[in-house]
Amino acid sequence: MKTEETGIAVVTGTSTGIGFAAALELARQGYTVFAGMRDTGKAQALTKAAEQESLGVTVIPLDVTSAMSSDAAFETILRTGPIDVLVNNAGIGGATPLELTPEHEHRAIFETNYFGAVRCIQAVLPQMRERRQGTIVNVTSMEGLVAMPNQIPYSATKWALECLGEALAHEVFRFNVRVVNIEPGVIMTQIFDNSTEATRYDKQSPYQPIMRRNGKMFKAGFDANVQPERVAETIVTAIHSSKYQLRWPVGDDAEGMFNGRRAIDDEDWVEMGGDLTDEDYNRRYQEYFGIRLS
Repeated sequence: MKTEETGIAVVTGTSTGIGFAAALELARQGYTVFAGMRDTGKAQALTKAAEQESLGVTVIPLDVTSAMSSDAAFETILRTGPIDVLVNNAGIGGATPLELTPEHEHRAIFETNYFGAVRCIQAVLPQMRERRQGTIVNVTSMEGLVAMPNQIPYSATKWALECLGEALAHEVFRFNVRVVNIEPGVIMTQIFDNSTEATRYDKQSPYQPIMRRNGKMFKAGFDANVQPERVAETIVTAIHSSKYQLRWPVGDDAEGMFNGRRAIDDEDWVEMGGDLTDEDYNRRYQEYFGIRLS
């Protein structure tokens, strides 16, 4: 049910997955939502879903990697009124050992996942600071909490975004602007399909055990079947919570990684990259993180 209008929200990366769900959920809460998409040719599903529920969702061209696109989008949005919520969700991934990852792919992931968020934050922050009101939501990942092998560029961007969120929260606290980091585990979205070109699995590679075990972690997440709507609901909870909280893990795997990584030594985590049997590796993974690998 749609509630009384509560302001303007901007969500990036809304054609599918978490962004799609977040745009709809924020609109249900009464926000006027501007749903940013790099390719508005993919807007039909979101537009149809919003129309079916009579929700205030407007799709707008927004490529976070382009200063021209971002400037034009936020200029258009701000003409309608001040922005109360920014959800930095746009992101791309990949799964390849660092030695085999081309530099241009590494840079592209940073351009979207980190610098894209920076660009959007800088567009909304002046008016939030002046009004002393607003919330910036960064959709990071459990991989922003644990340095994930076989996904170093992706994990590094999420670590960077985690750092940005924590430091920015400190910077703008005096201005009554809230910053929160949402940290999903494995969520059933199309990011994995969209990351195919940057994912390399080679049975002959010396890194094959790392690749395979990274895949087993994702399989455990797929089995848990956590949907994007759960992340969207967490975003709304974080925005409206009467008690401020910086970090919001989503999913049992994210909770397990969040708590487990802090409970073990750095060396314990690094040593899991050794020549362990599957039985030993799986045992440690479950002991440390509460995640059962098959």
